[in-house]
Amino acid sequence: MYIILAILLLAILIVAHEFGHFMAARLMKIDVREFSVGFGPKLAGWKSRKYETTFAIRAIPMGGYCSFYGEDDATGESKDDPRNFAKHSVWKRMFVILMGPVMNFILAFLAAIVLIWCAGVTVPTEKEEYDPFIQEVLASGPAHDAGLKAGDQVIEINGRQMLDGTMDTLLNTIAGWKEEDGPLEMTILRGGETIRTSVTPAWNEEAQKMQIGVFINGYRRTETISAGFFGGIREAWNMCTNAGGAILRALKNLVTKGEGLEDTAGPVGIVSVISSEVAGQVQQGGVGAGISTFVQLLILISINLGLMNLLPIPGLDGSRLIFGIIEVIRGKPVPPQKEAMVHLVGMGLLLALMVFFTFRDVMRLFQ
Repeated sequence: MYIILAILLLAILIVAHEFGHFMAARLMKIDVREFSVGFGPKLAGWKSRKYETTFAIRAIPMGGYCSFYGEDDATGESKDDPRNFAKHSVWKRMFVILMGPVMNFILAFLAAIVLIWCAGVTVPTEKEEYDPFIQEVLASGPAHDAGLKAGDQVIEINGRQMLDGTMDTLLNTIAGWKEEDGPLEMTILRGGETIRTSVTPAWNEEAQKMQIGVFINGYRRTETISAGFFGGIREAWNMCTNAGGAILRALKNLVTKGEGLEDTAGPVGIVSVISSEVAGQVQQGGVGAGISTFVQLLILISINLGLMNLLPIPGLDGSRLIFGIIEVIRGKPVPPQKEAMVHLVGMGLLLALMVFFTFRDVMRLFQ
């Protein structure tokens, strides 16, 4: 079920992107040859009598396209067709191309507004309170020997509650330990699972106190409040711009430093991440938490899809916009056959890259 939901999410994003192209073309009175949801063999289809546009639903729901007459025609066979995309003004064509990514941004923004209106916005509590957690475990020491890990949250020690809104209770309980007290019986929360373990502190001569070999940090406690009508719009805008900024920074680090290359994924990997994230949230927080996670992922991936399509990579919308800008500067278009060859080669490379990522994603699943 979660895999189906993940595929549905990708389908929504891709259909929205192609629908942006489609509606912009309708607005500019540019003929659309075919609007397809999915790739591969056609499962169902029909043709509009008014516009002569073919609508199709295809077998592989991992993509889609909105194709125009004469688009990427490397042979020049359709150059005399009055419906040819290239016969329309450069500004109309650039508007149609741009509206695909823009529709992804609009979808993300609207989804963020609805999410915040329904779920509220999370803010720090008025009283400054923290829930302590283990930020780092030293390579050698009592905590390491007891199996404690970074991210563990200490709930109780010897039956005493540690989550009282301060970090001092946990720190003082460890530092005030005496040998005659016996081991510290800890109750740990790790990824939704409760674990019990025993830790015996050791004297740290440099710090002059008992320690277990960990660094403690704290989560600031938060609460969910209503954002209101206009507040929800403002918070949605902030959510989307912050997500876009994070994606652009990650892309910059990927290109300049190679950071995150191992974390890149194709459609199979994305479906796997979405399904596991939603499933995990449903198990921990119920259906409501799962829906919230689903919408948050939709927002993030939609913004990512819009930004990626604006990159000047042959075959993507960004490359087509570059050709439009060149046409504006030159006062005449690049020969359509040459432009078509650039996009066809780019699409071939992108397809090969997708196959590579898909193969790697499948191998990861078996690992």
